[in-house]
Amino acid sequence: MFSFLGVHVLGRDVAVYSGSIIDVFARLGVTEEAVRSTLTRMAKRGLLARHRSGRKTYFALTPHATSVLEDGRHRMWETGAVNRDWDGAWTMVGFSLPDDRRATRHDLRSQLVWAGFGPLQSGMWIAPGVKDVRAIVAGLGLRDHVTVLTARAAAPTETADLVRKAFDTEQIAARYHAFLDRWDTPDPQPTLPDDLARQLLLHTDWLQLVRQDPHLPAEHLPPDWPAIRAEQVTRTLADAYDRPARDLAAKLLDELPLGP
Repeated sequence: MFSFLGVHVLGRDVAVYSGSIIDVFARLGVTEEAVRSTLTRMAKRGLLARHRSGRKTYFALTPHATSVLEDGRHRMWETGAVNRDWDGAWTMVGFSLPDDRRATRHDLRSQLVWAGFGPLQSGMWIAPGVKDVRAIVAGLGLRDHVTVLTARAAAPTETADLVRKAFDTEQIAARYHAFLDRWDTPDPQPTLPDDLARQLLLHTDWLQLVRQDPHLPAEHLPPDWPAIRAEQVTRTLADAYDRPARDLAAKLLDELPLGP
């Protein structure tokens, strides 16, 4: 759903009829029930706003959703697959939360992963570069429970040891190889009905990859790091799918203008 909203709704002052969203996701084999449930959950979480026109319900992005999608777009298309500009600095986040805040601890860890952090040891997470985590801490109400520092490795600690301890590079590489197995072929996803379906699946797969990629320093990665090829494949296919997918979406989507 985030892929769909990011490609076809972000940046446009429109709301989209739920029935036409269901038609789009049917092309990917997603049931009407699943789509309606997802839209309802997103509305309850303040990511979507409902609008009525006659008997139809339309959904539009809220400012919160727009912020989330803009951040995802930046990570997907502007950050790059490999960190070649690292200056040796690390951001460290230490936290300790009581058991009755287990859900908040889970949310914190999830957002730290998205921000490129990995667990160095219990209650201590690190990320390469200087990261601004104020929004994460403030959003979860954890100012009194979190300590944030910037640091550099000092003897006897080696940067390579930090990478090895906090990040599973073999697992990260395996995810990229699995992505390439699916998409780096002469005819990717031939069972899908059209380029709109392929576009949404491609964007979703790529978003899931970058969500889990801490953007580690290039000098501590193998020279044949598969993220480089995966990014090339993604950009090539995204360009190829863009026009036919947008043309089809324009025919399928029932939109309600929200601007003046």
